Amino acid sequence: MNHDDTMSRRLSYASHNSLEGLLQRGRGLGAVRAAQDPAGAAPLVYDGIRRDWKWHEQGDGRAHYQARLIRDLDLSPTPVVDQLMGDEGEWSRASYVLELLALAGSDEAREGLRAYVREGEHWVRVLESVATDWPAEWWEDLGDVARRRIDREEDPLQSCEPWIRFGMAPAVAPRPSLDGLSDEQLLALLAADGTEYNTKVASLRALCGRPPVEGLIPLVPSLGIADGRRTMPWLRRTVVDHLGALAVPAAREWAADEREWLSRLGMDVLANHPAPEALPGLVTELAEQWQRRDWCGPDETAKRLARFGSAAAQAAPVLRRLWLRTPHSYERADYLTALAAIDPFGLEDMYTESLWDCEERSRLLGIASAPLQPQTWERITVLRDDPMEFPSVRVAAGARLASVAGPCVPSAKTVPGSGASAK
Repeated sequence: MNHDDTMSRRLSYASHNSLEGLLQRGRGLGAVRAAQDPAGAAPLVYDGIRRDWKWHEQGDGRAHYQARLIRDLDLSPTPVVDQLMGDEGEWSRASYVLELLALAGSDEAREGLRAYVREGEHWVRVLESVATDWPAEWWEDLGDVARRRIDREEDPLQSCEPWIRFGMAPAVAPRPSLDGLSDEQLLALLAADGTEYNTKVASLRALCGRPPVEGLIPLVPSLGIADGRRTMPWLRRTVVDHLGALAVPAAREWAADEREWLSRLGMDVLANHPAPEALPGLVTELAEQWQRRDWCGPDETAKRLARFGSAAAQAAPVLRRLWLRTPHSYERADYLTALAAIDPFGLEDMYTESLWDCEERSRLLGIASAPLQPQTWERITVLRDDPMEFPSVRVAAGARLASVAGPCVPSAKTVPGSGASAK
């Protein structure tokens, strides 16, 4: 399905070259163009908060992008405050944008959310959310409101803020931590028949946060769910993403196993570490995905092609087109990373535009690789000091700026998007 021309799920995306289409996709160039005409962009910015343009709730990022547009274009938060009274999607999107705007200094955003806690339908979720990100002095005086309203709520409270501070949190037994165990002790827990299921899952999670442990590989066939259809939680991430190439020899045997979950796990490992003879097929696969406008899947193909480096140069034009047009904003970082491995020349404008992108991973790529010219120096400084920004981005921006003595003076100013076009 072509998302530029036909209905996609609930919405039809505008052209990727238009301001509307850029904002719908969360592209950095959209933010840059919007700043050139704030009044003209305002309806599109508000529409991006009212209507959900995210492709995947757990993937695409939008709130930081939209909150920055409201602030940087000097737009009123009032329509976003009014949106709190909308349906499920509308109020939740508005809530997060307002949380961020409050952190950036908007009194209207802060008071709008506080008023919603006092009177709004979904006040519990909003209060839990602001208690996570806001200073305590902004919400701790709402304890009496919470105590008065909580009797009308059916769902049990979580053991988290603000309920802990309000003395309303349920008693929860502390979860034992396995972080202090050695690799050998964790492997022994996974190998023992008498180990409880939750302890095995916790062991896998602990191993996933450490350097790859090859001793896990022979245990993998025993770590399926009891019904024989699925892997234990954390096993796929630990094996496919963490062990990676170390698991390839064993994966050849897993791929031929009669157990579907183990066969699928083995094939995933092998697909992520293709042999040289797989290159032509992957190039063809990416081209066909582009021709079909099949936006789900090219990011995985791109990751596999990246392993071949410059030998996969034939795929570079398609990767550039995907970066420009995909409605899956969270995949842009994968396409740019693949291009850096395959054909790294001429990516300066893409890195620069990524500094305004809606996705955290894309901004991190821009911080690491955008040429340090006055425009990018200024933008990286903004990201370092932005109270709405993710800590990882702020830290990376600070490190990049600290790594050089001062901003460079270029011979020509870089304009985001000026060199990133592709047919």
